Amino acid sequence: MRKKLLGFILLPALFAAVISIPAMGDPLPSWNDGDAKSAITDFVERVTTDGSPDFVPVPERIATFDNDGTLWSEQPLYFQVIFALDQVKARAADHPEWATTEPFKSAIAGDLEGLMKTGMAGLAKVLGASHADVTADEFAASVNDWLDTARHPTTGMRYDAMVFQPMLELLEYLRESGFKTFIVSGGGIDFMRVFAERVYGIPPEQVIGSSIDATFEMRDGVPTIVKQGKGLFVDDKAGKPAGIYRHIGRRPVFAAGNSDGDLQMVQYTTVPRGPADTSPRFGMFVHHTDAEREFAYDTPSHIGELKEAAALAPDNGWLVVDMKRDWKQVYPD
Repeated sequence: MRKKLLGFILLPALFAAVISIPAMGDPLPSWNDGDAKSAITDFVERVTTDGSPDFVPVPERIATFDNDGTLWSEQPLYFQVIFALDQVKARAADHPEWATTEPFKSAIAGDLEGLMKTGMAGLAKVLGASHADVTADEFAASVNDWLDTARHPTTGMRYDAMVFQPMLELLEYLRESGFKTFIVSGGGIDFMRVFAERVYGIPPEQVIGSSIDATFEMRDGVPTIVKQGKGLFVDDKAGKPAGIYRHIGRRPVFAAGNSDGDLQMVQYTTVPRGPADTSPRFGMFVHHTDAEREFAYDTPSHIGELKEAAALAPDNGWLVVDMKRDWKQVYPD
């Protein structure tokens, strides 16, 4: 009886010990062995090892990731812009004035060069026409329908299949190491929240992005959120640290981007606040160098320009990931 009792006492402890053992093997199998992969794993090991001088408590393990160009592709246009163009085309019959009015004229015709000439103001009008004056549920449904049916113009793939396998592994590796992962992107917060959990494992409350005002209404007795066409907050460049401060309330210890639009986020994460700030920090940029498996671009580029951040990277110790050299594969199988 005593042996049985001892077994019942020890069994839960032994079971707990077994399941607490970290999974063996390579946490980043789609990364080629080299300096980039080693820099990541060495950092994670340092900040998660008890007794290490660089140990970071679990609540402080915050990692932020840009989306466009960092977690999925962004050429020939940001995918959300392509979504907006498709929405404008679908609604063109209800707006005959668009046929002769820019930027809608170019959007309907599929004239991307003409659309780009209208600048950010033109893109904002297209986004506003497709994103505003709809309920949150209607908007989410339209995004899901688009992801199910739309295909990329050059790869023929679903847009949500053009995510980067090495970055999916990195997200999971960090979460298994006690990190909380956030998206901090110039893309629309409502757009990304539709698919972020399914595609990246990042729940909607951990998505930060550009946003417009929304209001609450009771429609036929149903509580309803309605997206408005005003109050734009742009979560890009200097807006990213502001968004992190507003939504997270903690300074990240890990930040990843791919362009100069992510520079301020990486600076906010990694640049010491003073001589006493010696906490471990990690910044990285994905450099698009693979014209065969994805796209090759950096500067000059109408999207994802990587110039200032690349110049500052060596002096700041930021990792610049060479997609062609450092990744075994780009998209999931």
